[in-house]
Amino acid sequence: MSHPPDEHADELLSAARTATGDELRSLTYFTKEDVEQLYLRSDLSRTADLVGFAENERQGFHAQSMYADTQLGDYRFTVRVFENGYLTRVIANNHGVWVTTDSMEMDRFEELASALASILRSFDPT
Repeated sequence: MSHPPDEHADELLSAARTATGDELRSLTYFTKEDVEQLYLRSDLSRTADLVGFAENERQGFHAQSMYADTQLGDYRFTVRVFENGYLTRVIANNHGVWVTTDSMEMDRFEELASALASILRSFDPT
């Protein structure tokens, strides 16, 4: 399994917790090849199909280039709304995370995505 650089796993979780507080349900890191759940809230079961979720979320790698140079501007993040919460996907270069949360105010998603994107970009040397 692929892991985020060790020094960044805690940083990702800290950023997600800061932006979402007690609403944080899970945090999962993924690349084009692998997936690893970094956090799962204790009241939730480990029955999610991470591989299946990852296959869907990997479409975001294509979205980065597909939306490049459009009048919309650069792709930043995706929020999906579900009956029991939200899924936010953030991708930077060849790394991504998805975060699941309980309901929360929309502006907190922007804060979450901005913090996580900054950390993901730091994974790759410039």
